[in-house]
Amino acid sequence: MTQKRLKVVFCWSTISGYMAACWRALTRHPEVELSVLAHRPGASTHAAFAEEIMEGIPCRLLDDGEKNDAALIESWVVGQKPDIVVTTGWWLSAYRRLVDVPVLRRCAFMTGVDTPWRTPLQYVNRFRVGRYLRRLDRVVVAGERAWQHMRRLGVPEQHLGRGQYGVDWQGLGSVVAKRAAADWPRRFLFVGRYVTEKGLDVLVEAYLGYRALVDDPWPLECCGRGPLGSMLSGQPGIKDRGFVQPIAMHERWRHAGVFVIPSRFDPWPLALVEAAAAGLPIIATEACGSGVELLRERFNGLFVPTSDVQALAMAMVHMHQKVADLPEWGERSRMLASAYSAEAWVERWIGYFRAARDFAG
Repeated sequence: MTQKRLKVVFCWSTISGYMAACWRALTRHPEVELSVLAHRPGASTHAAFAEEIMEGIPCRLLDDGEKNDAALIESWVVGQKPDIVVTTGWWLSAYRRLVDVPVLRRCAFMTGVDTPWRTPLQYVNRFRVGRYLRRLDRVVVAGERAWQHMRRLGVPEQHLGRGQYGVDWQGLGSVVAKRAAADWPRRFLFVGRYVTEKGLDVLVEAYLGYRALVDDPWPLECCGRGPLGSMLSGQPGIKDRGFVQPIAMHERWRHAGVFVIPSRFDPWPLALVEAAAAGLPIIATEACGSGVELLRERFNGLFVPTSDVQALAMAMVHMHQKVADLPEWGERSRMLASAYSAEAWVERWIGYFRAARDFAG
């Protein structure tokens, strides 16, 4: 007997290239009928992905005036007649309220969490959202730091899953092949929002320090946008590309030799994962949560202390001097990132969906 396709609704925040890659892969799976509800990127959004990235994915994008319209969101989700509803954490109250909708009580509910455990003050969420967490059939975390967070909030191990995110690992394979056909690029690359959390000021100062320590400094390319963008203007060796759409990013990954991410706070940066999938060695601060899963010290990259300008400058010098080792380091990054391909993401989530279906049955 043929199993009925599961109707799965993802209620997400702003669209992104990496989630679009995962959802598109999920639409090809015969067990699932997918619908996505997400926020339309606004003009002020630091990561303004074009809506075209959602082509082929059944979706409804919410305007600024609709994001907090609980009645509209409830009506849309109910109209999909879902078997499973997946939300993005608990910070969007209009999504969180869906667990209390009578018509949806037969549904399985899941959520994704990437927030790490940082301070005992987070225990307050046991009381603020404890009831919500207890209603969930599965909490899928991005990595180990978020797993520890959820355990401290009382989520049982049996309700936890790993692998919240995936990236277009297969698509980035073409980048790796093109880079391998030429000399290894002598260029650093940063991808992220131009904000204090991402450590852009630390990056600029460290890069200038690096330039003073070598005879033939590599350029630094930055892709992103945000209020600190002016810090890049007029700096020797630095090129500001602005925000780059996923397809155009292939060229940026191809011409990079080392990825640098100097964040002060970054729960599970996907740019780091995409850099690994693109076959790049990585320099990351200890604040970068995805480094726990994707970076191995002096195997495919270097960790540096958070906000340490001198350590970051010296890490860049190390990469500069070890350029002959970088292709092998990049291959190792690519291997580690394979666990986070969109296809691997689908297999993980299909397992969670099946468990929820069997439990409900």
